Amino acid sequence: MKKFFSLVKFSHTIFALPFAIIGFFLAVKVHGYNFELKLLGLVIICMVSARNAAMGFNRYIDSNFDKKNPRTAIREIPSGVISKKQALLFIIFNCFIFVIATYFINQLCFFLSPVALMVILGYSYTKRFTALCHLVLGLGLGLAPLGAYLSVSGKFHPLAILFSVVVLTWVSGFDIIYALQDTEFDEENDLHSIPSTFGKNKALRISSVLHVLSVITVINIGIFGHFGTLYWAGTFVFCSLLFYQHTLVKADDLSKVNMAFFTTNGFASIIFAIFFLLDIFLNG
Repeated sequence: MKKFFSLVKFSHTIFALPFAIIGFFLAVKVHGYNFELKLLGLVIICMVSARNAAMGFNRYIDSNFDKKNPRTAIREIPSGVISKKQALLFIIFNCFIFVIATYFINQLCFFLSPVALMVILGYSYTKRFTALCHLVLGLGLGLAPLGAYLSVSGKFHPLAILFSVVVLTWVSGFDIIYALQDTEFDEENDLHSIPSTFGKNKALRISSVLHVLSVITVINIGIFGHFGTLYWAGTFVFCSLLFYQHTLVKADDLSKVNMAFFTTNGFASIIFAIFFLLDIFLNG
């Protein structure tokens, strides 16, 4: 189990899971739908199993590239820690768990589950033909708050969609920063990314634009949703951390990419979710 958690970087679930919790309690606390502990558990199962399937599939189909890349050659499949057959069984198992969990949530989520799987699994192919792969990854993780909201309400709502836009632009932006590490490898192997297509300096500017859009969206959510002081405190921290990660990484200095990618964004997601929950529970 430890090997498989390492395969899918289970700790990186921390990026989108807090936003799934936000989507869930947006429906329950802000819009008045009934709270069910069982339903919350099913949402978490969906979130974890979907991400496991997506990350496992990414490692599975990219294993040949990972073996050639010095940065990724130590990953579980190219290093032989986990076989491709084992990885495939792990992916199928998690897809099955995801679909079954949606069946017990509601009909809408069950019918949309294949669409969600197409997006999150399909992302792994996009780097082969488009530099917009980062946006597809953002879209996949951005389904978390909307999916959680639909799990409770069975209906779409503008606020839930806006939270998904926040995740889409935020994740796309920091994935571009992470991809800076493989710029030369992607160019040599005909793989597409923003850095390999536009160069490192332009890639950083595109990442900044996406994060500005994320900031604008999270501010508009606060205005449109009439949230309180604690929401705005969380927004301030979230936006500050987005700005801070851009001070850590330069086109000619990638030594702090991992700090910008994992530590900064992990804190941003958790802190924002905590302040959001405090706001709606204490002031709702």
